[in-house]
Amino acid sequence: MGKWIVTRQRQQVDNRASILESLTRGRWFSGLDPPLQHLIVQRAHVVRFARGDLLSEEGKPPTGLYALLAGHVCVTRRLANGVEVPVHIAGKGFWTGEYATFSGQRVIGSIVYPAAELVEPGVVRVVEGNRFTLGELDGQRTPRIEALSKSMMAATFKAPVSRDIRAEIWVKLWGNLSFNPISALTHATLEDICRFPLSRDLAARMMTEAKAVGEKLGVEFKVSLDQRIAGAEGVGAHKTSMLQDVEHGRALELQALVGSVVELARITDTPTPTIDAIYAATALLTKTLADRHGRLEVLPA
Repeated sequence: MGKWIVTRQRQQVDNRASILESLTRGRWFSGLDPPLQHLIVQRAHVVRFARGDLLSEEGKPPTGLYALLAGHVCVTRRLANGVEVPVHIAGKGFWTGEYATFSGQRVIGSIVYPAAELVEPGVVRVVEGNRFTLGELDGQRTPRIEALSKSMMAATFKAPVSRDIRAEIWVKLWGNLSFNPISALTHATLEDICRFPLSRDLAARMMTEAKAVGEKLGVEFKVSLDQRIAGAEGVGAHKTSMLQDVEHGRALELQALVGSVVELARITDTPTPTIDAIYAATALLTKTLADRHGRLEVLPA
């Protein structure tokens, strides 16, 4: 599990069963084999941090792999002008520290565009798409990323190399933060959302607000709003990952896909009334499903 660098004494987990149950509601951990899940929890330690404590830092030795049981963690990035800005805020169930654990020298950014469905642990059905955009964190076209791109293209994948992988992440997030919660609330597919005038307008308003947040953080959107919506519509009658989670009773990625943008909006003093409203409604849905250990699926009459 690596070395924990903290100012507080380690504390053994007294109720590992409840922690295991909590972690298995997350997408990544729930996909592991049960013996491995139990092994991870058995060897882990509970460490309590104070607000502002540092878990890991780019360029420094790894301090461990962390699973959040309570509270929030903020991931920041120092821009070229020296300003440090938050790029992700996550809560309970989020795993962090892997960037430092695996060393920045071994990290290549990638945006996964294919639409897919998790049939069962270890079985994924691809619905549409084969594009995996690649990019070095510093924007350089290095020999290793060129080699990786060529290898993936030889395997029939589309693997363009981006000089601004963070902008690419925002383009992906741009659609996720709107289409995912709308689909979770309405049980509509991407095609349905984009072709129904009211929901299409709702998504557009959320995306407009998110763009304002991103631009305050120095993000340059190279795709227009209409192009992004058209791309989602082109996927067809696909259920978003958040809708799939609602139907299967899994934890929703609400904080990562929507809550993070809400937090960034507050930090940059950007009004996001539409995003805030959808976030609140989806957060209540998340709580209701979790409290009742339920799932929600619309079936033919």
